[in-house]
Amino acid sequence: MSLDETAVKPHDALAACLADEMEAVNRLIRERMASRHAPRIPQVTAHLVDAGGKRLRPMLTLAAAKLCGYQGPYHVHLAATVEFIHTATLLHDDVVDESARRRGRPTANLLWNNKSSVLVGDYLFSRSFQLMVEAGSIRVLGILADASATIAEGEVLQLGVAHDIRTDEGVYMRVIRGKTAALFAAAAEVGGVIAGAPEDQVRALHAYGDALGISFQIVDDLLDYWGTGATGKNTGDDFRERKLTLPVIKALTGAGDEERAFWTRVIGQGVQREGDLEQALELLNRRGAMEQTRNEALAWADRARAALEALPDDPVRDMLRDMAGYVTERIV
Repeated sequence: MSLDETAVKPHDALAACLADEMEAVNRLIRERMASRHAPRIPQVTAHLVDAGGKRLRPMLTLAAAKLCGYQGPYHVHLAATVEFIHTATLLHDDVVDESARRRGRPTANLLWNNKSSVLVGDYLFSRSFQLMVEAGSIRVLGILADASATIAEGEVLQLGVAHDIRTDEGVYMRVIRGKTAALFAAAAEVGGVIAGAPEDQVRALHAYGDALGISFQIVDDLLDYWGTGATGKNTGDDFRERKLTLPVIKALTGAGDEERAFWTRVIGQGVQREGDLEQALELLNRRGAMEQTRNEALAWADRARAALEALPDDPVRDMLRDMAGYVTERIV
């Protein structure tokens, strides 16, 4: 066994550091996802919550609060809030995308139905607002409320541009900042706010979460074309769903008429034939789109690490720095 195989992963190191707090978060999630009158709510929620997932977003809240010296109990409430918001968006996304699998298991909408997924997602959003109110901070409430609105806005924007090959990188960035990075940024920021950290540190935490979330989503989009069974991604899912992600946008830059006609057919019109995925991969490589996308993800990870310089010198800060590398390690 190599040293790399025996080394503790950054995510695992942070999870171990926050083990007691994360257990408190998990207890609170189980408590608050209960319903006296609608047993389907905990059934649907537990299906997704218990399926695993790395809990990156709630860990960001706990880590930020710890790094800024917080001694109170409400970082646990805020971490649970962040996880409820995330879980609600996943339930809604699977309905919108007509997905059949999530984290290697059948989606809730497949096991129950779309109505259950949408309504349980609404319930979790409501629970998240109850939790954040308990923290007693109007500023925290504003940050998480704004993030929730931004997530919804990003998802709606994606609906409007997902199959439009005229979509440029600026629009793509607005989409992923909305649907992914907004919650990463808010999760880190509220940890600093609840701890009463200085403004420069709060801004640094927001910048770290924003850059980490962007890198995370770019990696996710890249792995749709680079992914294997080992990454948890099925190669070509985004292609088959006609999602216009960064690798395709970069491939379209400078594309000739024949290449543009191909992307118009498979993405814009949704007319896909046997062998089209292989042709798409060949075009992505020909235009250097895969390597360019990889470099973009790594650059955002570097921005995340740079943002941490304004924060206290602490082992938790080192773990957050390593986390930026962890997000991109599957493409290095």
